[in-house]
Amino acid sequence: MLKVGITGQNGFIGTHLYNTLGLFPNEFERLPFDDCFFENEKDLDNFVHQCDVIIHLAAMNRHDDQEVIYETNVSLVQKLINSLKRTESKPHILMSSSSQEERDNLYGKSKKQGRENIAKWAEAVGAKFTGLVIPNVFGPFGHPYYNSVIATFSHQLANGESPQIQVDGELELIYVGELVKVLLDLIIKKVHDTKYIIPHTKIAKVSELLTLLKGYKEQYQDRGEIPSLNSNFELNLFNTFRCYMDINNYFPVKSPRYTDARGSFVEVVRLGIGGQVSFSTTLPNVTRGNHFHTRKIERFTVIKGKALIQLRRIGSNEVINFQLDGNEPAYVDMPIWYTHNIKNTGDDVLYTNFWINEPYNENDSDTYFENV
Repeated sequence: MLKVGITGQNGFIGTHLYNTLGLFPNEFERLPFDDCFFENEKDLDNFVHQCDVIIHLAAMNRHDDQEVIYETNVSLVQKLINSLKRTESKPHILMSSSSQEERDNLYGKSKKQGRENIAKWAEAVGAKFTGLVIPNVFGPFGHPYYNSVIATFSHQLANGESPQIQVDGELELIYVGELVKVLLDLIIKKVHDTKYIIPHTKIAKVSELLTLLKGYKEQYQDRGEIPSLNSNFELNLFNTFRCYMDINNYFPVKSPRYTDARGSFVEVVRLGIGGQVSFSTTLPNVTRGNHFHTRKIERFTVIKGKALIQLRRIGSNEVINFQLDGNEPAYVDMPIWYTHNIKNTGDDVLYTNFWINEPYNENDSDTYFENV
């Protein structure tokens, strides 16, 4: 079992990497890291000494003073190298650099300088080092106005703002989940490459991204429709958009009931996409679920009985509760990386309709069990 530590563990990429490592408890042991370790040699040395693998992600991306960005990023690398020397440790180091390395800005120069400094240390002591040159990364939980234009646009649209395009350039993109898969592969294969260029998986103009995101806002957030998703990129972009919605105040969404002499009709899901629809009955006080998905889109619709639906984002202690009643049919969608369940809180049998965007595949279920 490899002991893995991540500097910048609580950042955008770090959070996704840390949570994904947790899906493989028999292969990886995660060693917690706190940013304050960089200010305490004893804590940093203790962390470094335990690690078989260190992924150095900690860095400053934005600041009004470019010199501060440069000095901060180079300093963080030097502190890590100093700790490696003090403890005489030789873990496999992977460091995130950027496709901005060759641009005329101090952020790119700081990443290149840091990568070259660790490469010199690794060569001197005979350690493995992977210097990662990474394209623009997008995905759920990125910080708007900081991590990516996709995060900014999604946040603005989800909150009723009108995004503005400053420069309609082409972006070379990679989804954070795709990046994490590459990192895990490099760790397992112990790849030594001082300048490992991670290829982008999509090229898109800023205007193209905004058009897609506006469509998701209008179809999904405004009308409750699951949009047509024609590629993995569009699925990933849609799941990214969803995470910026205020789910506490958006769900549950009530479905109109149409009643006549024959009975009643309630629309459950309007699709621009395929998937699997299922129906379940749940006995009183019984709970279903307690699992999460990393890519699937899922909708729970209560059509008869009373239910408590609970969600909790992985890595958080905050539980979101929704009370649903079949007398007012309503649905709740499950965001990715949120463990969720549904409990029958009534005295009668609970009737629930489930929709998910892909049929169940036991060899690739994308279903991970964790109690809410």
